[in-house]
Amino acid sequence: MIFTEANSVQNYIKNLLIEQGWTFMPPSQLKRENQDVFLESILIDYLKRLNPEIQANEDYAEQVLYKLRSLYVSAKHTGLVKSNERFMEWLRGNLTMPFGENGQHVTIRLLNFTEPEKNSFIVTTELSNNGTREDLILFINGLPVSIGECKTPFRPAVTWVDGALQILKYEEKTPELFVSNIFNFSTDGKEFKYATISTPLEHWASWRDFELKMVNLNSLEFAINELFNPENFLDILQHFIIFSTSNTNQKRIKVICRVQQYDAVNMIVQRVRDGVLKQGLVWHFQGSGKSLLMLFAALKLRNDPKLKSPTVLIVVDRKDLDSQITGTFTAADVPNMVKGSTIKALEKLLVQDTRKIIVTTIFRFKDVTTVLNERENIIVLVDEAHRTQEGDLGLRMRKALPNANFFGLTGTPINKRDRNTFAAFGAVEDEEGYMSKYGFEDSIKDGATNSLKFESRLVQLHIDKEAMKEEFDQLTDTLDELERKELIKRSGKFSSLIQTPERIKAICKDIAEHFETVVEPQGFKAMIVCNDRESCLRYKEQLDQFLDAEKSTIVMTVKPGEPDEYQKYNRSTEEEKKLLDEHFKKPNDPLKILIVTAKLLTGFDAPILQTMYLDKAMKEHTLLQAICRTNRLYPKKEFGLIVDYIGVFDDVGKSLNFDLSSMKKVVSNIEQYKAEIPRSLLRCLNFFSKADRTKEGFEGIIEAQECLPSNELRDAFGAEFSYLAKLWESVSPDEALNDFIQDFRWLSYVYESIQPSNGQGALIWHTLGPKTLDIINRNVHVKEIEKDLEELVLDAEILENVETKTKDIKEIEYKVAKRIRDNMNHSKRFKELGEKLEEIRQRYESRITDSIRFLKELLEIAKQVLEEEKKLITTERVRTGKSALTDLFEDVKSKNTQIIVERVVEDIDKVVTIVRFDGWQTTIAGERAVKKALRKALSKYQLHKDIELYEKAYEYIRQYY
Repeated sequence: MIFTEANSVQNYIKNLLIEQGWTFMPPSQLKRENQDVFLESILIDYLKRLNPEIQANEDYAEQVLYKLRSLYVSAKHTGLVKSNERFMEWLRGNLTMPFGENGQHVTIRLLNFTEPEKNSFIVTTELSNNGTREDLILFINGLPVSIGECKTPFRPAVTWVDGALQILKYEEKTPELFVSNIFNFSTDGKEFKYATISTPLEHWASWRDFELKMVNLNSLEFAINELFNPENFLDILQHFIIFSTSNTNQKRIKVICRVQQYDAVNMIVQRVRDGVLKQGLVWHFQGSGKSLLMLFAALKLRNDPKLKSPTVLIVVDRKDLDSQITGTFTAADVPNMVKGSTIKALEKLLVQDTRKIIVTTIFRFKDVTTVLNERENIIVLVDEAHRTQEGDLGLRMRKALPNANFFGLTGTPINKRDRNTFAAFGAVEDEEGYMSKYGFEDSIKDGATNSLKFESRLVQLHIDKEAMKEEFDQLTDTLDELERKELIKRSGKFSSLIQTPERIKAICKDIAEHFETVVEPQGFKAMIVCNDRESCLRYKEQLDQFLDAEKSTIVMTVKPGEPDEYQKYNRSTEEEKKLLDEHFKKPNDPLKILIVTAKLLTGFDAPILQTMYLDKAMKEHTLLQAICRTNRLYPKKEFGLIVDYIGVFDDVGKSLNFDLSSMKKVVSNIEQYKAEIPRSLLRCLNFFSKADRTKEGFEGIIEAQECLPSNELRDAFGAEFSYLAKLWESVSPDEALNDFIQDFRWLSYVYESIQPSNGQGALIWHTLGPKTLDIINRNVHVKEIEKDLEELVLDAEILENVETKTKDIKEIEYKVAKRIRDNMNHSKRFKELGEKLEEIRQRYESRITDSIRFLKELLEIAKQVLEEEKKLITTERVRTGKSALTDLFEDVKSKNTQIIVERVVEDIDKVVTIVRFDGWQTTIAGERAVKKALRKALSKYQLHKDIELYEKAYEYIRQYY
C-alpha cells in the first residue's frame, strides 16, 4: 500500500468535513469555468432565498453580483486585504442596496447566521484556478471561504510550512480567489496551522485540544471539527475576525482569534446569557492575547440580541495599560467605543445609561460612594485583575454597579490570603477557581509566544569587612545606639551593595559586549531593568562609556522639581508613545536599548524586544510580567533572552509553580473570614467606646487618641487592627463589606495617626547616608562576572515539569546520593561522583551558585551514575551468562563429545555479544540474529544438530543476555 498526501491527510480531512455537514463535490460537478471564482448559480439561488426583495425581482441579483465582482477584480489594484475587508462587510450583512419600496435601502444577506444548517456548505479537491491547483477549497453559498493545503506525514523534509508557503504564493498569483476568504489552513498530518490572508509564517496558529498529548492524524479531528462545524465557522466569521492597523508599519492587517480566546469569550457570553454566575476568572499567560480577547468579547456581547444592547466596561489598572487596550480597540475601528477619561466623565456615562463600550481605569472609581447604574446587562471586563481591583477600589466599583457581571483577566494571578485574584473574581462553582486557563506551556506549544532562555551572569563581589567596619565606627562614633541601628538598617539593604559604581560599571561593560556581539547582529533590541530610578541614571552614565549615547535612553517617571539629570527624561504621554512607536519599535532606528525600573514592565508590547538585562530583584507576578516582555513573536526570533545579573531563576520557578491547592484553601476559607470580620471590627471599636465617631477633623482624631492613653493600649489596638486589616483584604471586594466600610475607614485613620513617626531615622540618613554609602562603595569590589553561558530554556518540554522542578531539587539530590552510596563498594568511580556531588551541594547552599547551575550539574551527575550502573549490570550479566553456559556444557560433556567447554562458551559469548542489543528478545529481527549466531558458534564444534542442547543454550542466552 502506498501512502500519499491525497489518500491519507487530504481524504481524512475531506471525510471529517463531510461528517460536519459539508457536501463533497468533485471539480467536474461544479458548474464553473476555470477562471470563475465563485459558483454563480448557487450564489444567485441563496441570494433569492435570503432576500425577499431579490426573490421578487431577479434583476436585483445581477446588481449584487456586479458589486461583488468589482471587489474580486480590484484586488490586484487596491490590495487583497482592503478588498477582503470590504467583502467581509457583505458577508456579515452590514451593507445595503436600494431594493426596497420607493428605492429604500435594505440589508443584503449572503449568509444565514441564525440557521447555519440552511446554508450551502461544499468542499472540493484539486480544483484548478488560472494555473494554480488547491488541495481543498471550501464554499459557502457558492463563495470560496477557505483553502487548505495538505502535505504527506511520511516525508520529514516536507511539513505544514510548505503548504502555508504555497497558499501565500497563491495569494500573490490569484488574489481574486481570496477576496471572500475567511481563513486558510495547512497541515502535514502532525501539525495543523491556520491563518488569515497575508499572515507571515510566524503568526500561523494551532487550534488544538489542550487535553490531547499525542501528535497524530487523530489530532487533526479536533481542529477540523471545531473550526469547520458550520455554527462555529459562522460564529468566527461574525465575531472573531477584525481588521486592524499595524503599529510597526501602519499596514492594514486581518486578525483572527486563537483557540483560547474563542473558548474564553464564548464562556463569558454564555455565563452572561444564563445570568446565574455573574463573575469568572480568565487566567491566560502573558503575551497570549488578552487585549484581543477583551476586544472579541466586547464585540460579541454588544452584538448579542439576547443581551438587549448591553454596556461593556473595559477596566484597566494603569495608564500604560489604558493606552495599550485603547490602542488595540482604536486600531480595530471598534464602533461605539468611548473613554471614561475622568472620574466625572465615567460617572456621567454610567448615570446616563450609555449603551456602548466604555474604556476606563480602576482609579476613576476612587470617589464613587453611591450606585451609578443598577442595570443587569452591564458587563465589566477587568484587565490584569491582580492588583488594586481586589482592594478598596474594586469594592467601590462593585458598589457603583451592584447588578453587573464581573470578569477578571490575568496572566499572573495572586493566591495569598490578603490579596487573592481567585477570591475576587473566581466563581465558587468553578472547581479550580477559574473559568478558563491558558498556561505558559500552552502558549509556547501553540506558537503564541516564544520560549524564554535564561543566562546567569552573577556578579562576584569581594567585601572588605574589616576596613568597612573601621570606617563605619569612626563615622558613627557620636551617635547613640538607636540612631546607629537605624543607619545600619538603611545602609545594610541589598540595594546598597548592588548599586556600587564598580559593580554597575562592570555590568555595563558586559552588557555592551553582549549586546554588540549577540543581540544587535540579529536585528533585535534590549531592555535593562535597574533597581530604582537613581540606578537608571547610573547605568545610562556608565553604558555611554561603552556604547554610543544615542543607542540607549531611560524611560521612567519624573516628578516636578527633581534635579536636571532626572528632568531630561521627563516626557509627556504623547512624547513617550512617539519615542517607543517611532524609534524603539523600528528595526533601523539607532535607539536600541531602554533603561527602566518600573515603567514598561507591564502592558508594553514590542516584539522586536528580545533581550532583558535584569538587575532588579522581583518576585511572583511582577517578575513574570517583566520577563514576558521578551516573549512576543517576531521574524527570526526563537526565544526571549533573560540575562540575569541578580539571580532571579529561583523566583521564576516559584512563580510558575502556582500553588493551586493553597489557592483552593484560601478560597474555601473566605466565608470563614467574612463571618469573623464583624467580631474583629467590634473588638477594635470597643477601644473607642467613649469617643464620638461623628466628629471630624483634628478634634475627632484627638478624642480617639485619648481613648488610648498608654503604649500598652496602643499596642493592643494595633494588633487587633492589623488582624482586621488582613481579614478585610482577604474578603475585599466582596459586597459583604459594604455595611462596615465607614467603621473600617475611621479605624484606619486612627491607626495611621498613632503610628510612630520615622522622622529621626530619615534625618540621620539625610545627614550621614551619603557618607555611609561612600564607605560601602570604597570597600565592595567586583571580583568577576561569572558568565555561565550554559542557558536554561523554558520551553514547552521543560515546562511540563517546571512546576515541580525547583521544589524537587532536594529529592533528586537525595536519590542520586542514595544510588551512589548503594554502589560505592562496586567501583571507585562512585566514590568520585559522591565527592563531586558534595562539592556542588556545598556551593549551592553557600549561594556561590544558583539553582539553574546546581540543577544542571546535579542532573549531569545523575546521568554519569546511570552510565556507571549500566556498566556494572553489563559486567554482571556477562559474568552470570557465561557461568550459566559453562554449567550447561559441563553437564552435556561426555567422552564422545571432544570439546573444550571454555572455548565453546567464549565463542558463543563473543558472537552473541556482537549481534545482541537492548530489548532484542522482543523483536523478530533480534531473535533471528541471536539464533543464527548461536547456530554458527555450535556448528564449529559439530553441536548444532543437538536440538535439545541448542534450545537450552538459546534459553540461557535469552535469560542472561
